[in-house]
Amino acid sequence: MNDIKLIPPASVRNTPPLLAVLTRVFAPRRLGPGLVLEIASGSGYHAAAFAKALPHLDWQPSDPDEGARASIAAYVVEARLANLRAPIALDVTRLPWPVARADAMLCINMIHISPWEATIALFDGAQHTLASGAPLVTYGPYVIDGDFQAESNVTFDQSLRARNPTWGIRDLKDIEPLARARGFSLAERIAMPANNHTLVFEKT
Repeated sequence: MNDIKLIPPASVRNTPPLLAVLTRVFAPRRLGPGLVLEIASGSGYHAAAFAKALPHLDWQPSDPDEGARASIAAYVVEARLANLRAPIALDVTRLPWPVARADAMLCINMIHISPWEATIALFDGAQHTLASGAPLVTYGPYVIDGDFQAESNVTFDQSLRARNPTWGIRDLKDIEPLARARGFSLAERIAMPANNHTLVFEKT
């Protein structure tokens, strides 16, 4: 099982600052016992770390990729946490999702490595899955009012579009109206290391 467990260096680096944000946003006084649906969980490294640090929440990892789910499953077996569920197959663009209701959602590093239609689908699905006041947290690089925030993000965006023309770092001015149209407001924008941001949306 350990042979298929992926350990992405970026996940190892960004877990501590992400956990600092989630510890506050998903604190028991703000988000009592409930279910967090993680979209595009990837390796499963984040899911295992966050479920261990936030024992008041049940953690449901998901990914459309079979190889990613195998890695997540290896983390689940290794972690032996009662609040960390087995991964499920979930493609945001295919409604209805296999999870009918969640108390919070987390999506790390998906929006820029997927077509724009996936971002639309993310908010479409969240609109049906989350109750009023529930948080949807996204993380990754973003363009803020036309500003890529760093030259390295410009280079990264170019490399993404060279790999797939439908990929690319998204501008917050495009994401916010999309979110509002689906009933979400941007509650917080938090600057993170390596020119990334955490966006905290709330279902209105």
